[in-house]
Amino acid sequence: MTDKTKSLIPAISLIFAMLLWSSSFVALKLAFQGYHPMQVIFGRMFIASLCFVAFIPTFCKINWRYRDLKYLVFMAFCEPCLYFILEAKALQLTSASQAGMITAMLPLLVAVLAWVWLKESISRQTLAGFSLAILGACWLSFASESTASSPNPLLGNFYEFLAMICAAGYTVSLKHLSNNYPPLFLTAFQAFIGSLFFFPFLFLPGVDVNLSWQPTPALAVIYLGTFITLGAYGCYNYSVSRIPASRAAGYINLIPVFGIVLGTVILNDTLNFSQWLACGLVFCGVWLSSKTNKSSTQQAVS
Repeated sequence: MTDKTKSLIPAISLIFAMLLWSSSFVALKLAFQGYHPMQVIFGRMFIASLCFVAFIPTFCKINWRYRDLKYLVFMAFCEPCLYFILEAKALQLTSASQAGMITAMLPLLVAVLAWVWLKESISRQTLAGFSLAILGACWLSFASESTASSPNPLLGNFYEFLAMICAAGYTVSLKHLSNNYPPLFLTAFQAFIGSLFFFPFLFLPGVDVNLSWQPTPALAVIYLGTFITLGAYGCYNYSVSRIPASRAAGYINLIPVFGIVLGTVILNDTLNFSQWLACGLVFCGVWLSSKTNKSSTQQAVS
């Protein structure tokens, strides 16, 4: 395998992860139509945990470091625990498209945390790409129209922004842990901790657990547990272990674009000409921020 091919694998994995994550907003909306949000979140984590049961003997051979326990707990607390609660609240109040657009704030949050914690430098090219992608994402947001599915988009988008702060903490802690632990183990750790964390929520007052089989919502939960929790997080965790966290986070800007495209195909949303131009701007920004500058080393921006 050539060096060029090796460098392409993390990029392809990230694009695939972003495509899957974009579809999660639509899947959550469909799942919430038949089940309580807490039941949906626990269901996706439990299904993902079942997928990792076969790997437990392999995980037992990993050399644990006691000092890493706090980072593992912090990673899982940020995401899935707190992140999924905030995302569920967000999608009850805003549309899937708008929630996806707020994710454009994540790369800058990750870049700042990675600069402070991991001492990663931020090149001017990367910063320019992030800015271009965020501009495109904001353009998408302003060009969108309110719908009945978003009763309080302002509050919902604020919850999604708080979720992005949690996602930034997760990404940076993941990068720190990936030096000593395989991506598959870190993904499984998230699933197991998430299942334990969300199980008590099923017994809270007001949580109506529905055990009936409702085809579309039930399949959406299964999809979330396998393709999203297992597939998307697995691809993302692998890529973060191979490239700087700030570069990997730059691909998050693809989520608003993929989200709108999937919304158009699955939910019959429509895109106007201005929104298509904004999609192109986001793609250009992601390409610029992820492109390696061969002429010079990265210059830190403080």
